[in-house]
Amino acid sequence: MSEVVSPQPLAEEPLAGEVAVDPATGRPAGRAQAAVLLLASCLAVLGAVLLAPVLPAIEDAFAGTAGVEALTPVVLTAPALVIGLTAPFAGRVLDRVGRTRLLVAALVVYAVVGTAPVWLPSLQLIVASRVLVGLTEAVIMTCCTTLLADYFHGSQRERYFGLQVVFTTVAATLFFGLGGALGSHSWRTPFWLYLVSLPLAVAAARLIWQPVVQRPSGVLPALPWHRLAAPVAVSLVGGLVFYVLIVELSFKLDDVGVESTGAIGAVSAIASLGTAVGGASFSRLAARGPAVTVPLAFAVSGIGLVGLGLAPSVPVIVLFAVVTGLGNGLLLPSLLTWALGSLTFEQRGRGTGWWTAAVFLGQFVCPLVVLGLSAAIGGLGSAIVVLGVVALVAAGVVRASRQARAVAPAHGA
Repeated sequence: MSEVVSPQPLAEEPLAGEVAVDPATGRPAGRAQAAVLLLASCLAVLGAVLLAPVLPAIEDAFAGTAGVEALTPVVLTAPALVIGLTAPFAGRVLDRVGRTRLLVAALVVYAVVGTAPVWLPSLQLIVASRVLVGLTEAVIMTCCTTLLADYFHGSQRERYFGLQVVFTTVAATLFFGLGGALGSHSWRTPFWLYLVSLPLAVAAARLIWQPVVQRPSGVLPALPWHRLAAPVAVSLVGGLVFYVLIVELSFKLDDVGVESTGAIGAVSAIASLGTAVGGASFSRLAARGPAVTVPLAFAVSGIGLVGLGLAPSVPVIVLFAVVTGLGNGLLLPSLLTWALGSLTFEQRGRGTGWWTAAVFLGQFVCPLVVLGLSAAIGGLGSAIVVLGVVALVAAGVVRASRQARAVAPAHGA
């Protein structure tokens, strides 16, 4: 049961050296393919940040709906939860039926369900559409990350994993600003931005080709859970740590008296710049392997969060927000490289799915964990400090782990 997208004989050739080549031309992937995959990766953050500025307006618009106070936040958080719950299944489909057609289909459906709230009449239907958005995002994120790993090898792969963080971080900043600007017209207007996936679907159909491999038995090889379990579990913690800064920075600024949305936006943009710099730096550190990069990322993020939690003034908050951002920028590509380093082509979709699920479940539970800690130990600052300590402990545990050391030589496999 070979994964074939062309009747040409070359379509039956296996991946040369585990790096995919175009079955029609025999050429490897290049910048055009990378650009499409990096831009499509940004769509997952659209659901997380685009609607934050208009949530109060949505609540007001459906004020007569039963349970509106509970349903409105779900409009924002549902996609992340659905990604966390469904990405492993999306990964299995990728390994079974192929990457390319699934990616193009998901990009088209994303535009349809993403813009649905423009005309949907009830809050319940809008929440249902957001569940479908999360399902398409799970497919898109898993496809894009898997294809980056399929198409590129070694230092090139590490560079693009780092750039994936850069692209999504910059996109989050832009989408947040666009959501606020468009929301000033109507709370429904920001949903039109989901149409951006349509030109990406066209580009993917033209430029993204299906990697192929021989599968004589027709059976997918089992995942090596003895090597994959640790990076997936640690990535759940990583997702939690990564999103603390994104979710809680504005509240920390509010605690020290900053109420101006312009000032909060400016500080958030500076912190995002730190994350982008960290992501861009990953390729220079990746040669040291996950045994070094994962603990380093957790340690920098942890130091930043501890300082952020204790910060008494805006300049100190800005300083430690940047430090946290630097660590966060290193964190996700380091964890991803660790998780995928030991997987073959036919395992990669499922491995990426489990990794994606872990990170997005960490995102979903982040505000809940912070809220619980704040209530239990006396305030937001203390909660952020505790999560900073969690990151530092994770750094120590991973550094001491033989599993992390064992994958260091194979991090570019």
